[in-house]
Amino acid sequence: MKERIKVCIDNLKHLPGVYLMNDKNDKIIYIGKAKDLYKRVSQYFLRPQVGKVAKMAFEAEYFETIITNNEKEALILEMNLIQTHYPKFNILLKDGSHYPYIGIKKAGYPYLQIKRNTKDKSFDYFGPFPRSTSAYEAIDLCNKIYPLRKCNHIPNNACLYYHLGQCLGPCINQITSEEENRIREDVKSFLRGNNESVKAELTKKMYKASEECNYETAKEYKSLIDSISHINIPQNMEANDKKDRDIFAFSSRKGYLSLAVLLFRRGTLLDKKVYIVEEFDNNEEQVADLLLQFYQNVPLPQEIVINNETVVDLLSNLIETNIYSVSKGKLHDLVLTAKQNANNALDEYFLSARLDTDKLALLEELGRIINIETPLRIELFDNSHLQGSSPVGAVVVFINGEPAKKLYRKYKIEHEEARDDLKSMQEIVYRRYARLKEENKEMPNLILVDGGLNQIIAADKSLKEVGVNINLFGLVKNNKHQTAGLMDINGNVFDIENKNIFFMLTRMQDEVHRFAITFHQSLRNKSMTVSILDGVKGLGLKRRELINKAYPDIALLKEATVEELSQLLPKDVAEELYNKLH
Repeated sequence: MKERIKVCIDNLKHLPGVYLMNDKNDKIIYIGKAKDLYKRVSQYFLRPQVGKVAKMAFEAEYFETIITNNEKEALILEMNLIQTHYPKFNILLKDGSHYPYIGIKKAGYPYLQIKRNTKDKSFDYFGPFPRSTSAYEAIDLCNKIYPLRKCNHIPNNACLYYHLGQCLGPCINQITSEEENRIREDVKSFLRGNNESVKAELTKKMYKASEECNYETAKEYKSLIDSISHINIPQNMEANDKKDRDIFAFSSRKGYLSLAVLLFRRGTLLDKKVYIVEEFDNNEEQVADLLLQFYQNVPLPQEIVINNETVVDLLSNLIETNIYSVSKGKLHDLVLTAKQNANNALDEYFLSARLDTDKLALLEELGRIINIETPLRIELFDNSHLQGSSPVGAVVVFINGEPAKKLYRKYKIEHEEARDDLKSMQEIVYRRYARLKEENKEMPNLILVDGGLNQIIAADKSLKEVGVNINLFGLVKNNKHQTAGLMDINGNVFDIENKNIFFMLTRMQDEVHRFAITFHQSLRNKSMTVSILDGVKGLGLKRRELINKAYPDIALLKEATVEELSQLLPKDVAEELYNKLH
């Protein structure tokens, strides 16, 4: 045992807190929490370990601790520190998205919005929905069935929805509060699943339209009925008590752990999720940690069921909801279903590539290929323009092989030679690392630029101007325009023969290209729209904003007829804009 580790162990306390393992370069490689720091941390070094735990203990040069008042405080601190430092041995769930809700405005003329949380008290909420697409489909359906307000801000004139009978027109009509409340309550009832009466009414209208040979209208009603039926499909698995409940089960095999969850909301199965991670420590404690991570982004249900008493005991004081195990009945059958899903996910995993969970090994091999330390933090650059218009640059960041999207950055190119890709690369690399150096932020282990030797030289010039020394390589493509290797500043090419490293680098390259192109397109559309709107008589600031909201893409604006534009603008202004567009 290392002498410094012995000193650290002697200083451990029987108190709750967080511990941070550091390697020989003072870099944090693992962060954990403990109810008893002495018992938890000392076992890493006083007991035999295997696999990843053994590797982490071997690389640890020393550790630090932060004492907290209780284990719950330790949990919160642990999560915050992990999201700050991204230690390479911490295994995190890859799904960090927040489940969407549908919010309906409590007062005034009712309208619907997608909400990512329930903090705004001016809305009533329905959900959470398992996917954003499900929530948007439900909103679209409600907007077609009920005369809801579609505009974010009430315009001065009636819009197309009013003329189609899909809105009562609060912009031009005085709607009574009784009528507003009736619409609101009908929509809320629909979102609660009480939609059989709506289906019956639409079916009656469909048959009537068909009898009158109005087949287009009948087809519209049929489409709405099918949409309602589609929304109701998940309800084939229900619990009569209508509770919000999550059912968990886990399975392990060959060093991998599979955690499955069935999500029930109001007694209805909304979604199934499965997470596969490498085993680290004993299964029960790892499952408990994964559940805690899961509920960082997912609202707690009324009940959690997991058939493992140890996990229940570990979480009973950390999660503020009812958590228990079952031994018989329908819930026990659901636990078995979740277990089957966990087993099946492992079967599928072992039949497919392990790229997603072997990123650390791939990064270590990549470091060996190009003769640098393991590049745990990689930054990639790309720029984009169309014949010199709307030139932009972009940088994406990958930490431990995973995209760290909150660290992505966009740049508007400021130099005058917008067509000059080398000057653009030079500018964004300089701006990026001058800023990081000024703010004393962490630098990457590896920079990758999308281009040949000239791009590498341009980026290297900026790094020297900033005064930082970072490993710099360019992505080399083959004759099929696929990433085939890496090139250094001296023009030496390092071939990538490992197909999984090839796939990893290709994915990174695609991501920076996507990010740059998306930013460029948004600026180009905006600038094209602005330039077209310039000089149109009668088109002031408010009317421009109205046009931009109604037609976010220049192609859509060009397709608009005079009649369509006249819904938003006076007839003479609409005609002048149409003439300028064409």
